[in-house]
Amino acid sequence: MTPEELLSRTLYDQLQPGDRVEVVHGVTVGSSAKWSTTTIGKVLCRERRRHGLHFRRNPDDKVYSDVLILARDDGELTTVTMDEYTRLRKL
Repeated sequence: MTPEELLSRTLYDQLQPGDRVEVVHGVTVGSSAKWSTTTIGKVLCRERRRHGLHFRRNPDDKVYSDVLILARDDGELTTVTMDEYTRLRKL
């Protein structure tokens, strides 16, 4: 785990409803196309969600992801999945 990943993980664990955050999520398509998208909003909740089939299955076939549910400034609700390409910053 890189220091940047560890910092995002630690911050994620400390988030409380009402905190304002900036989430920068890296997206890679193919071998050369790389984008990033930024989402800013107020934390409504953080949770661990179970999702379906995955290429690296657990023995009990359950895979979980950490997610943030945010309220953006325009009132839109959005869900951001935290992974190794996500950078989190508290505002």
